[in-house]
Amino acid sequence: MMRIALAALAALMIGPGLAAAQQGPLHIEITDGVIEPMPYALPTFVAETGDAGQMASDITRVIAADLSGTGLFREIPESAHIQRFSAFETPVSYPDWQAINAQALIVGGVSMQGGKVVVKFRLFDIYSGQQLGDGQQLAASPASWRRLAHKVADVIYSRITGEGGYFDSRVVFVSETGPKDKRQKRLALADYDGANLNYLTDSSAIVLAPRFSPAGDKVLYTTFETGFPRIKLLNVGNVAGTLLPEVPGTMTFAPRFSPDGASIVYSMEQGGNTDLYKMSVSGGAPVRLTNSPAIETAPSYSPDGSRIVFESDRSGTQQLYIMSASGGEPTRISFGDGRYGTPVWSPRGDLIAFTKQAGGRFHIGVMRTDGSEERLLTASFLDEGPTWSPNGRVIMFTRESPGAGGGAGLYTVDISGRNLKKVDGIGGASDPAWSPLLP
Repeated sequence: MMRIALAALAALMIGPGLAAAQQGPLHIEITDGVIEPMPYALPTFVAETGDAGQMASDITRVIAADLSGTGLFREIPESAHIQRFSAFETPVSYPDWQAINAQALIVGGVSMQGGKVVVKFRLFDIYSGQQLGDGQQLAASPASWRRLAHKVADVIYSRITGEGGYFDSRVVFVSETGPKDKRQKRLALADYDGANLNYLTDSSAIVLAPRFSPAGDKVLYTTFETGFPRIKLLNVGNVAGTLLPEVPGTMTFAPRFSPDGASIVYSMEQGGNTDLYKMSVSGGAPVRLTNSPAIETAPSYSPDGSRIVFESDRSGTQQLYIMSASGGEPTRISFGDGRYGTPVWSPRGDLIAFTKQAGGRFHIGVMRTDGSEERLLTASFLDEGPTWSPNGRVIMFTRESPGAGGGAGLYTVDISGRNLKKVDGIGGASDPAWSPLLP
């Protein structure tokens, strides 16, 4: 159930080449900050076999949810469409789409062939009157139909924005159930949009801070199953877990993979002192990276693996520091009012997301890697634990509501601070970690 196989994910070219089409005007420049979403039309994909009707409708709706959910696109309701498609090959009547102010048109077909779902689609630039990129055809098992929809949405997003997508990805997190004073916690996995919820552990032991491997096939997390915090490595495919070696008399927590997946950086408490260490995934003695009487934790590698950002109270209050991945004297990068924690390096390498507590409020924010250009994206009773989308454009985090009946949920916001929304369908949840794009 945990393994998702996407069969025959090869592109079949159906139309003019991408290079020429990309010279047209249909483009969103995300870095400039988009205020007015681009209007697009997405007629329900044509069912090309008699048994594909419901699948065609479902796939179309997921593509629309992906695109509109970014805040960059606005779907024009199908009731406003003038042209209707009864066949995938029907020529596009550009004046009909210009009349309703559509800038992009997505046309597709769905069929059932040999026990697989086959999806083909084309993207059109309405005002330049040309197809944008090649048409593509994808196939997968019926159980993977949502992945097919996410793949189509990723291609469309990339062609219009010029950047990588993030829809065909997953999130591992801590699922929370029960009253606040007796909260049950277990590891869970879901699509980025909350669909396909699965549980990776039971609630017999507290679990914290799961983190994906660079390939997305393994998860590191902190477990209290021995009564003390220890680091466990879990294989997502067969849900088999292994406790990592520990030094007797220590507690280990807050693990994170290196970008090459070969080593782990983490915190180890020994004799009342907490420092950062790293060790090989295959075992071996831990290597000490910091040596301070302060509490050093929440390490996160830069994308090239050369540096580590972490939180420390060595200055007297919780702040962010960067040091070489091999250790050495760190450089403090946060200097604003309040306390900073849970830093996470952007997959683009240009920003660090963090949690900030100041003025009785919690915030999710971003800053440059030298600490400049700090921007706070959210504010609430309790926001914490940011994680980046695979393309570095969206941040997911935990938001907890106050009071005895309060609970935690997962939210997303883009790096401009716009498009704040809750991830539905997963119930109480905290500590999200976003996977890379699925293969």
